Amino acid sequence: MLSVILLSSCGPTLSPFTARVYDEGRFTEAELKRIQFYLSEPIVLTRELRAEKAEVISGEIKLVNGQQVEQVVIPKGTPGAVLFTPDRERLAISFESGSDDRYLIFGPNPTMNDRYTLRASDWDRRAAIVTYNGRKWRAGGSAALATLLVDLREVDQVSVRSRTAGGRRVD
Repeated sequence: MLSVILLSSCGPTLSPFTARVYDEGRFTEAELKRIQFYLSEPIVLTRELRAEKAEVISGEIKLVNGQQVEQVVIPKGTPGAVLFTPDRERLAISFESGSDDRYLIFGPNPTMNDRYTLRASDWDRRAAIVTYNGRKWRAGGSAALATLLVDLREVDQVSVRSRTAGGRRVD
């Protein structure tokens, strides 16, 4: 029993990445790229395949209500990395290696205590429309609650800036 407690205390302690954490850290884009992010909830992306668009990008093909759809599942806890920052508040996070076009946009959500949540071009009650790998996808279910998590100890290490002044002498 004691070994289980010791092992669990060695793992990362994940906390929501919020606008406050971002602002207090005053991170540059290069520093953000060194922080490991994690997904709080699963995100399932689906898009309908039509005969003229039968190319599969990633994921798997399924039949849903008699239609062929491509599906990409990003499970809860999946690690992600910043690819770029489209502006000061938003982060482009990739959860897949192999292509820099496979990313989702996250930004602070005032209704969720400024946690960084999935951003979409359009939301309805059951799904969001997001761009992923240059195409439009539906993100349903728990996608609206999906937030970015970070190990705050790691974030603190990234944000430490230190230098030692060597002095300056008068000639």
